[in-house]
Amino acid sequence: MDRGYEIETSICKKFKKTIWNRFIMGIKEYQLIEEGDRIAVCISGGKDSMLMAKCIQRLQRFSDVPFEARYLVMDPGYNSRNRQKIEENAAILGIPIEIFESTIFDAVADIKDSPCYLCARMRRGYLYSHAQKMGCNKIALGHHFDDVIETILMGMLYGAQVQTMMPKLHSSNFEGMELIRPLYMVKESDIIAWQKYNQLEFIQCACRFTENCTTYENGASNSKRQEMKELISRFRSINPNIDINIFRSVENINLDTIISYHKGDKYTHFLDEYHDKNKQGE
Repeated sequence: MDRGYEIETSICKKFKKTIWNRFIMGIKEYQLIEEGDRIAVCISGGKDSMLMAKCIQRLQRFSDVPFEARYLVMDPGYNSRNRQKIEENAAILGIPIEIFESTIFDAVADIKDSPCYLCARMRRGYLYSHAQKMGCNKIALGHHFDDVIETILMGMLYGAQVQTMMPKLHSSNFEGMELIRPLYMVKESDIIAWQKYNQLEFIQCACRFTENCTTYENGASNSKRQEMKELISRFRSINPNIDINIFRSVENINLDTIISYHKGDKYTHFLDEYHDKNKQGE
């Protein structure tokens, strides 16, 4: 209990500027938590979701905005070692987790075409469904700032589109449910620093497909996302503000300088209005 208190306190003292303040900034700026919310805080067992759980737990105790939180762990087929590690860390951190089981790993074991995508979709569906049965109106996931800018770059470089990971979303399949990302403004390097400072060990990727693959300090594997992490690291060595500039680029889109864009199924091309505009040439 004493260690759990010290770990929680470190978030608001030693890491106040880099973690706690950024966590609160994201909550307020994007209105992620509102009065009367009942939030299923989804814990995978990694560093990100465990930190998110501690931040929400502390916020719940001291916030002027009353809300409820349930700390939900879905076991998609973890091996016994990973399951035990999650339970041990939850006990150390004082997080009252509720575990339910699914067979997702078995379901995707023989899928050859995009198993990771299918697994992620299924996991989210199970979380939404279970959270809704618990009476929750939101699920909270542990994506952080680096996940956001990696998504922006992957969309541009491999998807040929400008898109981002949103701070919150309405569910299209579960009426009345929302997804929120409370660590939206927290950088991964600061999460790692918090983990190291408190000498914590969390599970990394527990998927059967990657158990034997090379993993890195941040928990990523040898994948396109890891490629983005390395690219962003090089950018930061050139200019430490490049990451925030990537992030701000999707907040400051000037539609007058975009060739085409779409919202849903409606596409707009700059030529649609070009000849109707009475503008002076450059």
